Amino acid sequence: MLWNLQKARPLWITNLQEEETEEMESPQSPGQLLNPALAHSVSVASCGNIFSCGAEDGKVRIFRVMGVKCEQELGFKGHTLGVSQVCFLPESYLLLTGGNDGKIILWDVSSEVEKKQKSPTKHTHRKKTKRATYTKQGGNANASVTDEEHGKILPKLSIEHGEKVNWLLSTKIKGCQNILVADQTSSISVYPLNGI
Repeated sequence: MLWNLQKARPLWITNLQEEETEEMESPQSPGQLLNPALAHSVSVASCGNIFSCGAEDGKVRIFRVMGVKCEQELGFKGHTLGVSQVCFLPESYLLLTGGNDGKIILWDVSSEVEKKQKSPTKHTHRKKTKRATYTKQGGNANASVTDEEHGKILPKLSIEHGEKVNWLLSTKIKGCQNILVADQTSSISVYPLNGI
């Protein structure tokens, strides 16, 4: 929902489950149970008119605010289970997602968002990113994701965290960009974002 806070009423509403119903025209195999497209997390990019939504169906959706309505710019399968967290990095269209599948993925959605740019906004300078691998107790990282899984959007980084991601945040610590991750344990995990 896009709200007008002065009048305390919604200006725009979308139902992710209606979108899911349209996509499910193909027959469902017997015994297959699909999670509904319930929104778990929303993050607004620093430009102020682009936001992402992570949903229980494993999809990431990118929307653009156009006055009093929103248009979906992009949608792609981000995780094998629900997308529990989405978080845009500051001053960029780099998007972190965390999932119930225990993965943390960094996506660069700038090419798709800027391709569909309808109003002028400040373009930010982005460095080329390197694929990196990290290890954590009981987990490892890999970037073995194919084009078919995500359409045109490919992950810049994939970290196998090993636990369901309950919360994540990108922040600078001692001048270096890091990802803070909370899961169902009592510890916060820190992953460096080298070269981002």
